[in-house]
Amino acid sequence: MDCAAGSTAEVIRYPWADAPEEGTLREVAPDIFWLRLPLPMALDHVNLYVLDDGDGWTVVDAGLDTRRARAIWESVLAGPLAGKPLRRVVVTHYHPDHVGLAGWLQAMGAELVTTRTSWLTARMLILDVQPVPVAETLAFWRAAGMEPALYAKRSAERPFNFADVVAPLPLGYTRIADGDTIRMGGRDWLVRTGDGHAPEHATFWQVDGPLILGGDQLLPSISANLGVYASEPLADPVAEWIDSAERFRPFARDDQLILPGHKLPFTGLPLRLRQMIENHTGALDRLLALLATPKTAVECFDVLFKRSVGEAEYGFALVEAVAHLNHLLHKGQVARARREDGAWLWQRTT
Repeated sequence: MDCAAGSTAEVIRYPWADAPEEGTLREVAPDIFWLRLPLPMALDHVNLYVLDDGDGWTVVDAGLDTRRARAIWESVLAGPLAGKPLRRVVVTHYHPDHVGLAGWLQAMGAELVTTRTSWLTARMLILDVQPVPVAETLAFWRAAGMEPALYAKRSAERPFNFADVVAPLPLGYTRIADGDTIRMGGRDWLVRTGDGHAPEHATFWQVDGPLILGGDQLLPSISANLGVYASEPLADPVAEWIDSAERFRPFARDDQLILPGHKLPFTGLPLRLRQMIENHTGALDRLLALLATPKTAVECFDVLFKRSVGEAEYGFALVEAVAHLNHLLHKGQVARARREDGAWLWQRTT
């Protein structure tokens, strides 16, 4: 989803037209530096932020555990950050591109700081290595209406495993929770957590200042994936996401500079929060119109995403389609019936 202007007072602006070059730091505020690491996927980067604490460094998020990312980190630690220790790794949420190298940095002596949900989930997923998809995942794919040829292919393949791209997490961490205050980069930051993209996702709002470390909860020009998985097949992350955006709205100002987990730093948070809500309410309206006749989750892709979905994006599309259908189910606006092949057929009830 592209950002668009609202009224003349509501515009999303980007103070920098591009990102720092690989392996370099760009100062975005006094004692706060932007570092970008590569990702081997369509969304080809993740943003990290390094804060100068005087006697050491704090980094917010850690990047994916790949050889290339480790090499960049080693260069940064030996170059721009040399002379002071990396004392803390603050992880916004447990997704691999944010927690991937946290344990590696922790093993070098850094303190790991994150929410309880993120730490427990990451530790659990690192241990959950599967050579082939488990029965529950296969049933979930069938229920979503995955095409038979793709189902046959994926059921025989080794699935993505968290441990493939996330370094082991040593035992022990420092917990943060909603409402806490943490000091980083010579500033106090209020922790506000959101849900939907990841449970108990931490964002950091500068106390008496204009800076926000937004992770994936506050992105400028793309929508964070809201997914339902076999682990909680009736979850409603769409409701959690909308509720989180609504909770943030009273604290949002146009002058705040958001430092996001992907894309470019931006201002215009009031407009962006409204867009984040309307992106999903609009998708739900389109979905309801489509479901005048029964459809599987996969058959909702074109209307829900307004574009064709390739195999590379198929998994994210599937879990997000189920998320929107679950939301309508919980609101009583759709019902579902099991087809003979195990797929759910969803249909509007009102």
